[in-house]
Amino acid sequence: MLVIGLVVGGFSIPSIMGALADGRVPRAAAIAIMIAGGLVVLAVRDKPGGYEINDIPDVFVSVVGRYIN
Repeated sequence: MLVIGLVVGGFSIPSIMGALADGRVPRAAAIAIMIAGGLVVLAVRDKPGGYEINDIPDVFVSVVGRYIN
């Protein structure tokens, strides 16, 4: 959930910038940010000790490694 939330949040940033540059309201990006935030909160809540900033690369590698292998 953490990895998906961070990826969705990262992909919403260009959408926000594009909408603001065109003078539109970033509705889809706002929804994506809410979904990403919810996923990150669920991931942090489900892990007893939570996550530290230094843990994020290890989490990405373990998730990607699980699906590639």
